Amino acid sequence: MSAEPVLIEPLPQHRLDERALFHRMAAELDDFSEPATVRQFQGGQSNPTYLIETPSRRFVLRKKPPGKLLPSAHMVEREFRVMRALEGTAAPVPRVRLLCEDEAVIGSAFYVMDHVDGRVLSDTALKDEPKADRRPIYENLARTLAALHRVDPASVGLSDFGKPENYVGRQIERWTRQYLAAKTEEIPAMDALMAWLPDHAPTTDETTIVHGDFRLGNMIYQRDGTGILAILDWELSTLGHPLSDLAYAALPWRLPPGGSMPGLMGLDCAAEGLPTEQEFLETYAKAVGRSDIPDWTFFLALSLFRLAGIAQGVYARALAGNAADRGAGRMGEVAKGAAMLGWHIANGG
Repeated sequence: MSAEPVLIEPLPQHRLDERALFHRMAAELDDFSEPATVRQFQGGQSNPTYLIETPSRRFVLRKKPPGKLLPSAHMVEREFRVMRALEGTAAPVPRVRLLCEDEAVIGSAFYVMDHVDGRVLSDTALKDEPKADRRPIYENLARTLAALHRVDPASVGLSDFGKPENYVGRQIERWTRQYLAAKTEEIPAMDALMAWLPDHAPTTDETTIVHGDFRLGNMIYQRDGTGILAILDWELSTLGHPLSDLAYAALPWRLPPGGSMPGLMGLDCAAEGLPTEQEFLETYAKAVGRSDIPDWTFFLALSLFRLAGIAQGVYARALAGNAADRGAGRMGEVAKGAAMLGWHIANGG
């Protein structure tokens, strides 16, 4: 599915002071002019995102959500920094234009970037795409991830963007903490993963720039092609282990079709024009220049543990009335499903 994004009038809890916003944009952006309109994107579950349209240009604004936020979450300042650093590299990003950390303007920190005219592919099975395009779409996803991981953090000013060691251990600690802070009911599989993951972490470490939410739905593809124009949603980016990104990108092959997180499990990939998980991994490995992908079970389980932690946080915000998307209430079931699948994979499933 590559439908146009859903745009609505800003939700009541996400309305902006448009006069203050437009005044700031006019002061800092030579190509901003009024009249301008603001609409909110639907589909994202974290930082509220808006389309700002003027007679000659379109911009996108991302801001922190309202209400009490979990520790270290919703860092729009980090999103802005990493995208600015990656401009001009082989990792495609939107052009960021303005970062405003003055909460007095619209009530929270925000940044503005250029709108990228392309399409977002939300259906992992790519049923609406020509069969001949499906494999190239996934191959470009793998190659784009490899391009990101080949960027030397120091060469783009990101050597201090995260701690270079023990990323895996810190991820386990972080998502354990975030999950417990947002917990609304018992999920036994999460408790099991919290105990299993530290005991099965890799003994060797690797460090690259990692996106943290690298998946098909966070790419902007060409309108008439299979190339990727931009990687979106850098909220979870940091320095870390590249295989954590790869495992998250490969999750569709471990998820069944249908449900809250539709995947490719059980599909005849060859018949559908799709690569298999192994072929996806091989495309990445060749593009990034590595000969093996160790600890794969661990990284898949870690990815599902993170997904469950993220979904639980969104669900808690939905219960508090602060979620960025009207469908956030279903994320409690996503949290349970991800945790159960992660524990199944950890046990050899």
